[in-house]
Amino acid sequence: MQKTMLIDTSRCIGCRACQAACKQWNQLPAEETEFKGSYENPPRFSPVTWTKIAFREYEMDSQERWTFTKLGCMHCTEAACMMVCPASAISRTAYGTIKIDEKRCIGCNYCIANCTFNVIGFDQAANVARKCTFCEDRLAAGLIPACAKACPSGAITFGDRHEMISLAERRIQELRRAGNSKAEIYGLEELDGLGMMYILKDGREDAMAKYGLPENPRVRTSAHIWNVIFKPVRAIIVLALAFALWINKSESAKEAKAS
Repeated sequence: MQKTMLIDTSRCIGCRACQAACKQWNQLPAEETEFKGSYENPPRFSPVTWTKIAFREYEMDSQERWTFTKLGCMHCTEAACMMVCPASAISRTAYGTIKIDEKRCIGCNYCIANCTFNVIGFDQAANVARKCTFCEDRLAAGLIPACAKACPSGAITFGDRHEMISLAERRIQELRRAGNSKAEIYGLEELDGLGMMYILKDGREDAMAKYGLPENPRVRTSAHIWNVIFKPVRAIIVLALAFALWINKSESAKEAKAS
Protein backbone atom coordinates (compact mmCIF):
# COMPACT_ATOMS: atom_id res chain seq x y z
CA MET A 1 0.00 0.00 0.00
CA GLN A 2 1.47 3.35 -1.04
CA LYS A 3 2.12 5.66 1.88
CA THR A 4 2.13 9.45 1.73
CA MET A 5 3.13 12.26 4.06
CA LEU A 6 0.93 15.36 4.08
CA ILE A 7 2.47 18.68 5.14
CA ASP A 8 0.05 21.47 6.07
CA THR A 9 1.97 24.75 5.74
CA SER A 10 -0.89 26.60 7.43
CA ARG A 11 -0.27 24.62 10.64
CA CYS A 12 3.52 24.44 10.76
CA ILE A 13 4.87 26.60 13.60
CA GLY A 14 8.56 26.24 12.75
CA CYS A 15 9.44 24.47 16.00
CA ARG A 16 11.72 21.99 14.19
CA ALA A 17 10.63 19.08 16.37
CA CYS A 18 10.60 17.05 13.15
CA GLN A 19 14.26 17.90 12.53
CA ALA A 20 15.23 16.84 16.05
CA ALA A 21 13.18 13.62 15.85
CA CYS A 22 14.79 12.72 12.52
CA LYS A 23 18.26 13.21 13.99
CA GLN A 24 17.42 11.25 17.13
CA TRP A 25 15.70 8.26 15.52
CA ASN A 26 18.24 7.85 12.71
CA GLN A 27 21.19 8.59 15.02
CA LEU A 28 22.41 11.45 12.84
CA PRO A 29 24.94 13.88 14.34
CA ALA A 30 24.28 17.61 14.62
CA GLU A 31 25.91 20.04 12.21
CA GLU A 32 27.41 23.45 12.74
CA THR A 33 24.81 26.11 12.04
CA GLU A 34 25.22 29.27 9.98
CA PHE A 35 23.50 32.64 10.03
CA LYS A 36 22.72 34.06 6.60
CA GLY A 37 19.88 36.44 7.34
CA SER A 38 17.39 33.66 8.07
CA TYR A 39 16.51 31.41 11.00
CA GLU A 40 16.68 28.39 8.66
CA ASN A 41 19.25 25.87 9.87
CA PRO A 42 20.96 23.72 8.84
CA PRO A 43 21.19 25.73 5.61
CA ARG A 44 21.29 22.69 3.32
CA PHE A 45 20.73 18.94 3.12
CA SER A 46 23.67 16.62 3.78
CA PRO A 47 24.35 12.94 4.53
CA VAL A 48 23.43 13.67 8.16
CA THR A 49 20.59 16.15 7.60
CA TRP A 50 17.60 14.48 5.95
CA THR A 51 14.81 16.89 6.87
CA LYS A 52 14.69 20.59 7.56
CA ILE A 53 12.28 23.47 7.91
CA ALA A 54 12.40 26.19 5.28
CA PHE A 55 11.84 29.66 6.76
CA ARG A 56 10.44 32.09 4.21
CA GLU A 57 9.46 35.77 4.42
CA TYR A 58 7.50 37.32 1.56
CA GLU A 59 4.95 39.99 0.79
CA MET A 60 1.39 39.18 -0.27
CA ASP A 61 -1.53 41.59 -0.59
CA SER A 62 0.72 44.36 0.77
CA GLN A 63 1.36 42.35 3.95
CA GLU A 64 4.50 40.67 5.26
CA ARG A 65 4.09 36.92 5.73
CA TRP A 66 6.07 34.13 7.35
CA THR A 67 5.88 30.54 6.13
CA PHE A 68 7.47 27.43 7.60
CA THR A 69 7.69 24.35 5.37
CA LYS A 70 9.07 20.90 6.12
CA LEU A 71 11.35 19.73 3.30
CA GLY A 72 12.95 16.36 2.61
CA CYS A 73 12.97 13.56 0.06
CA MET A 74 9.70 13.71 -1.90
CA HIS A 75 9.75 9.99 -2.77
CA CYS A 76 8.65 10.89 -6.30
CA THR A 77 6.75 8.50 -8.52
CA GLU A 78 8.84 9.76 -11.44
CA ALA A 79 12.09 9.61 -9.50
CA ALA A 80 15.08 11.04 -11.37
CA CYS A 81 17.52 9.51 -8.86
CA MET A 82 16.24 6.02 -9.61
CA MET A 83 16.34 6.67 -13.36
CA VAL A 84 20.01 7.62 -13.46
CA CYS A 85 21.54 5.25 -10.89
CA PRO A 86 23.91 3.05 -12.93
CA ALA A 87 24.30 0.52 -10.12
CA SER A 88 20.58 -0.08 -9.54
CA ALA A 89 21.21 0.95 -5.94
CA ILE A 90 17.99 2.99 -5.81
CA SER A 91 14.63 1.25 -5.77
CA ARG A 92 11.01 1.67 -4.75
CA THR A 93 9.80 -0.14 -1.64
CA ALA A 94 6.44 -1.77 -0.97
CA TYR A 95 5.40 1.50 0.71
CA GLY A 96 6.07 3.49 -2.46
CA THR A 97 9.13 5.14 -0.92
CA ILE A 98 12.50 5.55 -2.63
CA LYS A 99 15.36 3.66 -0.99
CA ILE A 100 19.14 3.81 -1.48
CA ASP A 101 20.94 0.49 -0.99
CA GLU A 102 24.25 1.60 0.50
CA LYS A 103 25.83 -1.79 -0.25
CA ARG A 104 25.23 -1.29 -3.98
CA CYS A 105 25.91 2.46 -4.13
CA ILE A 106 29.20 3.19 -5.95
CA GLY A 107 29.37 6.86 -4.99
CA CYS A 108 29.03 8.22 -8.53
CA ASN A 109 26.84 11.15 -7.36
CA TYR A 110 24.51 10.88 -10.37
CA CYS A 111 21.46 10.78 -8.10
CA ILE A 112 22.59 13.93 -6.31
CA ALA A 113 23.22 15.80 -9.56
CA ASN A 114 19.80 14.87 -10.94
CA CYS A 115 17.57 15.08 -7.85
CA THR A 116 14.71 17.43 -8.71
CA PHE A 117 14.53 18.76 -5.14
CA ASN A 118 18.25 18.65 -4.20
CA VAL A 119 17.69 16.65 -1.03
CA ILE A 120 20.32 13.88 -1.30
CA GLY A 121 23.59 14.16 0.61
CA PHE A 122 26.91 12.45 -0.09
CA ASP A 123 28.95 10.82 2.66
CA GLN A 124 32.53 11.17 1.47
CA ALA A 125 33.94 8.95 4.21
CA ALA A 126 31.64 6.03 3.37
CA ASN A 127 31.44 6.93 -0.35
CA VAL A 128 27.64 6.57 -0.44
CA ALA A 129 24.59 8.78 -1.00
CA ARG A 130 22.12 9.20 1.86
CA LYS A 131 18.67 10.72 2.33
CA CYS A 132 15.32 10.43 4.11
CA THR A 133 13.86 6.91 4.19
CA PHE A 134 10.46 7.83 5.68
CA CYS A 135 11.80 5.76 8.62
CA GLU A 136 11.36 2.48 6.77
CA ASP A 137 12.22 0.52 9.91
CA ARG A 138 9.34 2.21 11.74
CA LEU A 139 6.94 1.55 8.86
CA ALA A 140 7.86 -2.14 8.94
CA ALA A 141 6.90 -2.15 12.63
CA GLY A 142 3.55 -0.49 11.94
CA LEU A 143 4.70 2.93 13.18
CA ILE A 144 4.66 6.31 11.45
CA PRO A 145 7.87 8.25 10.63
CA ALA A 146 9.58 9.92 13.58
CA CYS A 147 8.99 13.42 12.20
CA ALA A 148 5.23 12.86 11.93
CA LYS A 149 5.12 11.39 15.44
CA ALA A 150 6.95 14.38 16.92
CA CYS A 151 4.96 17.19 15.24
CA PRO A 152 3.01 19.03 17.99
CA SER A 153 0.78 21.14 15.73
CA GLY A 154 -0.71 18.55 13.39
CA ALA A 155 1.22 19.94 10.42
CA ILE A 156 2.55 16.48 9.49
CA THR A 157 0.16 13.60 8.81
CA PHE A 158 1.10 10.18 7.45
CA GLY A 159 -0.95 7.32 6.05
CA ASP A 160 -2.33 5.59 2.97
CA ARG A 161 -2.22 7.85 -0.08
CA HIS A 162 -5.96 7.90 -0.77
CA GLU A 163 -6.63 8.90 2.84
CA MET A 164 -4.07 11.73 2.68
CA ILE A 165 -5.60 13.01 -0.56
CA SER A 166 -9.08 13.06 1.01
CA LEU A 167 -7.71 14.83 4.09
CA ALA A 168 -5.92 17.40 1.93
CA GLU A 169 -9.04 18.12 -0.13
CA ARG A 170 -11.10 18.69 3.02
CA ARG A 171 -8.45 20.98 4.47
CA ILE A 172 -8.27 23.02 1.26
CA GLN A 173 -12.02 23.60 1.43
CA GLU A 174 -11.70 24.72 5.07
CA LEU A 175 -8.96 27.20 4.18
CA ARG A 176 -10.91 28.60 1.25
CA ARG A 177 -14.00 29.07 3.38
CA ALA A 178 -11.80 30.95 5.85
CA GLY A 179 -10.77 33.38 3.13
CA ASN A 180 -7.65 31.71 1.73
CA SER A 181 -8.91 31.56 -1.84
CA LYS A 182 -5.54 30.55 -3.32
CA ALA A 183 -5.06 27.47 -1.12
CA GLU A 184 -4.20 24.35 -3.11
CA ILE A 185 -2.56 20.92 -3.00
CA TYR A 186 1.03 20.43 -4.16
CA GLY A 187 2.32 16.95 -5.00
CA LEU A 188 -0.90 15.39 -6.21
CA GLU A 189 0.16 15.30 -9.86
CA GLU A 190 3.72 16.67 -9.86
CA LEU A 191 6.16 14.04 -11.16
CA ASP A 192 3.21 11.62 -11.38
CA GLY A 193 2.60 12.11 -7.67
CA LEU A 194 4.91 12.93 -4.77
CA GLY A 195 5.20 10.81 -1.65
CA MET A 196 5.22 14.07 0.29
CA MET A 197 2.20 16.27 -0.52
CA TYR A 198 1.66 19.83 0.65
CA ILE A 199 -1.23 22.09 1.53
CA LEU A 200 -0.13 25.49 0.25
CA LYS A 201 -2.14 28.16 2.04
CA ASP A 202 -1.13 30.93 -0.38
CA GLY A 203 -1.04 28.89 -3.59
CA ARG A 204 1.84 27.69 -5.74
CA GLU A 205 2.65 30.95 -7.52
CA ASP A 206 6.26 31.82 -6.67
CA ALA A 207 6.42 28.63 -4.59
CA MET A 208 10.20 28.72 -4.19
CA ALA A 209 10.06 32.11 -2.47
CA LYS A 210 7.08 31.12 -0.31
CA TYR A 211 7.86 27.51 0.60
CA GLY A 212 11.25 26.51 -0.82
CA LEU A 213 9.50 24.33 -3.42
CA PRO A 214 9.92 24.47 -7.21
CA GLU A 215 6.72 25.77 -8.77
CA ASN A 216 6.70 23.17 -11.56
CA PRO A 217 9.17 20.37 -10.74
CA ARG A 218 10.56 18.49 -13.74
CA VAL A 219 12.95 15.62 -14.35
CA ARG A 220 15.90 16.84 -16.40
CA THR A 221 16.08 15.79 -20.05
CA SER A 222 19.51 14.27 -19.41
CA ALA A 223 17.97 11.88 -16.87
CA HIS A 224 15.41 10.67 -19.43
CA ILE A 225 18.16 10.21 -22.03
CA TRP A 226 20.25 8.23 -19.56
CA ASN A 227 17.31 6.03 -18.61
CA VAL A 228 16.40 5.19 -22.22
CA ILE A 229 19.77 5.03 -23.95
CA PHE A 230 22.53 4.32 -21.45
CA LYS A 231 20.90 2.34 -18.66
CA PRO A 232 20.49 -0.83 -20.78
CA VAL A 233 24.30 -1.11 -20.84
CA ARG A 234 24.69 -0.12 -17.20
CA ALA A 235 26.70 -3.22 -16.26
CA ILE A 236 29.59 -2.04 -18.42
CA ILE A 237 29.22 1.54 -17.20
CA VAL A 238 29.14 0.45 -13.54
CA LEU A 239 32.35 -1.54 -13.92
CA ALA A 240 34.05 1.39 -15.64
CA LEU A 241 32.85 3.88 -13.01
CA ALA A 242 33.80 1.60 -10.12
CA PHE A 243 37.28 1.13 -11.59
CA ALA A 244 37.71 4.88 -12.15
CA LEU A 245 36.58 5.65 -8.59
CA TRP A 246 38.95 3.01 -7.20
CA ILE A 247 41.87 4.48 -9.16
CA ASN A 248 41.00 7.99 -7.97
CA LYS A 249 40.74 6.83 -4.35
CA SER A 250 44.08 4.99 -4.57
CA GLU A 251 45.82 8.04 -6.03
CA SER A 252 44.35 10.28 -3.32
CA ALA A 253 45.62 7.90 -0.64
CA LYS A 254 49.12 7.91 -2.17
CA GLU A 255 49.15 11.71 -2.32
CA ALA A 256 48.06 11.89 1.31
CA LYS A 257 50.90 9.59 2.38
CA ALA A 258 53.43 11.52 0.31
CA SER A 259 52.46 14.80 1.94
